[in-house]
Amino acid sequence: MKTILPGSVIGILGGGQLGRMLALSAQQMGYRVIAYTTEHDSPVSQVCAKTMVGAFEDVDAMRLFAREANIVTLEFENIPATSYKVVSEETRVAPSVQALQVSQNRLREKTYLHDHGFPVVSFFHVRNLDELFDALEKSGYPAVLKTTGYGYDGKGQRVVIDKADALRYYEELGRSDCIVEQYVRYDKEISVIGARGAYGEVKAFGPIENIHRNHILDLSSVPARINWRLAAEAIEITCAVMESLDICGLLCVEFFLVGSDRLVINEIAPRPHNSGHYSLEACPTSQFEQHIRAITGLPLGKTEPHSAAAMANLLGDLWADGEPEWSYTLEIPDVHLHLYGKTEARPGRKMGHLTACSRWTEEAQEIVVKARDRLSAARIG
Repeated sequence: MKTILPGSVIGILGGGQLGRMLALSAQQMGYRVIAYTTEHDSPVSQVCAKTMVGAFEDVDAMRLFAREANIVTLEFENIPATSYKVVSEETRVAPSVQALQVSQNRLREKTYLHDHGFPVVSFFHVRNLDELFDALEKSGYPAVLKTTGYGYDGKGQRVVIDKADALRYYEELGRSDCIVEQYVRYDKEISVIGARGAYGEVKAFGPIENIHRNHILDLSSVPARINWRLAAEAIEITCAVMESLDICGLLCVEFFLVGSDRLVINEIAPRPHNSGHYSLEACPTSQFEQHIRAITGLPLGKTEPHSAAAMANLLGDLWADGEPEWSYTLEIPDVHLHLYGKTEARPGRKMGHLTACSRWTEEAQEIVVKARDRLSAARIG
């Protein structure tokens, strides 16, 4: 396998903020970046050398796009595996087709992890009402009902507390292919972002402590407030999953910490992750630069943060009364603003994020939350 050196063309599938930040990191390293998206004026298209707009199901357009790139990567998983396979026939891809197939479907993901000995909660495949009620009898209430595909930021999932709940939510989800997962009461949510290079070199960020609100990541901070043994175990599991899936690039593994000493995997994502945005300010190598290094075969960079850090998401709800007054937030020392170039602010839509670095995790959290709270207190109409 030949190293893909700066000056080459990197293709990105997807038009969101992860693609935008990948493109900016790649360009800083001297690569030319092209993107394939489904809409004009996407966050990634604003910073790329060239954008092709089309459907991900259009295999002919995808093939033409692939021929212009030395390697193609992705910024989210909702891309048909058949189209991605077509791309892989024209140029190198990272992650692999198999990694995409596994991670884009909750049933395949949980089955793969279980069959390869990784810790997951009990789960059951549901294709009809009989299987739904049988699964709930086995899992007990409450339980989590999820569609098998196209799920992120809490989409396609419901917590059910009784049979009536289950029937109503199953109807809302279109009686689609689903899974029922055992509900676990966890103490913390953490994530580890691992990187595996084209020649097998492995490094990891994290663990990162995550707080969600309405199923959307709200606040991430490092170092996670867990003991060293659990931190080492989470990194070890992440590296083992990367090896098992033959990952090239990044893999984020989201964990639930159950009780004081048990880790179970919630989800995996073979790409940069929202919880890793802190690395732009706090680490010698950001998650985005690390992904580019990994997929092109360059040596991986140093990941240890130089300080504690916290990241707070900025959702479209903050725009409800007009454009936020950014100067109120940026008056606070050590606060950094990242906006994604999205033209329409909607409730729950990720529009940007804030990061803050400090001496301690709690202090970094306090700073970044204070900075975001100022946006709710002051508006410009």
